[in-house]
Amino acid sequence: MKLRLNGELRETPALTTVADLAAWLGLPAFGSAIELNGEVIRRADHPTTPLKEGDRMEVVRLVGGG
Repeated sequence: MKLRLNGELRETPALTTVADLAAWLGLPAFGSAIELNGEVIRRADHPTTPLKEGDRMEVVRLVGGG
């Protein structure tokens, strides 16, 4: 499957949901956000939000510091 991930076209395994994408990327349970085609997806909706060929994803990881 091909997805545009943070502006870059990427070939991925056959991912079916946003939760699959998060797991494939190794995202932590907290401290990250995923936007699908311009809409931020709530973490509770990750397992039920489907992915399709050509989707545009933006993934942001929060970083703390001082």
